[in-house]
Amino acid sequence: MALLQTRKLTKDFGGLRAVDHLDLDVFDSEILGLVGPNGGGKTTVFNMISGFFAPTSGNIIFEGENITGLRADQIARKAIGRIFQASTLFMQSTVFENVLTGFHMHYKQPGWKAFLHTQGTKDEEKGMRQRTRELLEWIGLVALEDELAQNLPHGYQRILGVCLALASNPKLLLLDEPVTGMNPTETTTMIDKIRQIRDKGVTIILVEHNMRAVMGVCDRIVVLNYGKKIAEGLPQEIRKNKEVIQAYLGREEGAS
Repeated sequence: MALLQTRKLTKDFGGLRAVDHLDLDVFDSEILGLVGPNGGGKTTVFNMISGFFAPTSGNIIFEGENITGLRADQIARKAIGRIFQASTLFMQSTVFENVLTGFHMHYKQPGWKAFLHTQGTKDEEKGMRQRTRELLEWIGLVALEDELAQNLPHGYQRILGVCLALASNPKLLLLDEPVTGMNPTETTTMIDKIRQIRDKGVTIILVEHNMRAVMGVCDRIVVLNYGKKIAEGLPQEIRKNKEVIQAYLGREEGAS
């Protein structure tokens, strides 16, 4: 069974159909690329899966449960994490504080215990701080843990965004243009981290316009055009698909 399924997933904005009866299967521990021209519907799909938009019709099934129409906070608690096109960091907070905030989403002690600073809340806070440092070490940001997020170079901000999403311990991670604006070195670093995240058992859906990155890291690729799925397959199959080349890849390949 697929970890995530969408069935006839549709989203209308007034008279505009952004996503049109999309059937999607995402399998455990794979990296699925979701690509297509601007306006193809990719981010709208992410917004529906993560609870920011309610579908006009259709269903979203995660681990066998229908999660269609749940709020974003409810979706996050189902172990679906996301990074956005633009950095959504706490810019006035340190790197460490940003990631610690992600762990606080799963704070188990009731509020009154936190207010009274009980031993249980102290132990849980200590554990979260330890996991924060371990995650920063793994992703390569521990040396910058005291730096304000706003002072980080763009590439490090994007990596911190991934780190913040990982703090919620996701089973499924939605990455929306993670290498956009990065230089080649930063791109290589991010792609390596995406592979390592998958190797830890996290399933990934990747939206990205950098087709070299998509072709190099994705196990399978789904192509959207005007909200409809026009192709699905292995990277080498997608690269040769004439409809895809006409809709999207031809411009990228011709520019390479």
